Amino acid sequence: MTKPFSQACENNKDPILALLAPFISNISSVLEVGSGTGQHAVHFAQALPEVVWQTSDLACNHAGITQWCDEAQLDNLRRPITLDLTQHWPVEQVPAIYTANTFHIVSPQLVVRFFEGVKRHLSPHGKVVIYGPFNYQGQYTSVSNAEFDAFLKSRDPNSGIRDIEWIVDLAQAAGLELEADHAMPANNRLLCFIGQ
Repeated sequence: MTKPFSQACENNKDPILALLAPFISNISSVLEVGSGTGQHAVHFAQALPEVVWQTSDLACNHAGITQWCDEAQLDNLRRPITLDLTQHWPVEQVPAIYTANTFHIVSPQLVVRFFEGVKRHLSPHGKVVIYGPFNYQGQYTSVSNAEFDAFLKSRDPNSGIRDIEWIVDLAQAAGLELEADHAMPANNRLLCFIGQ
């Protein structure tokens, strides 16, 4: 099997890390929901050796993530566990949760299920970091995001760029407060939440 590779991950890993590292400086471990290719996990685990990085995804994506993990051979990087947003999460309490480029891929119902899982499994005063494109007041932030949204919906009508206001409402219902909303390259955002 050829190791999976995403050019977008390669492009955004350093800008994300620059903001992620100080935000989770006091965190011992992170659960990544939807590790995709595994590139973010390897990059962040290499840069943050004091943080245990637990990858997760649907079982169909485990082989590629495992290739990245095995090649990196990092003591603080964990092979993927199966995490399906339609099912109970296979974890107890975790101090931090990270997810990137997931909300516009999964259905609105699964976005809701994500925050239900956060409410159930995030430790008190835990941290949640979400990366991806978002709309503001129902408006696209760029022409490219509008085109990307149309492309997503042509493949799956349940996918699409979500409204930031809805995400913040869901987060607040899960006991989170928005700490920061960072502008990122390629018209993306990095949302940093802290549990109450």
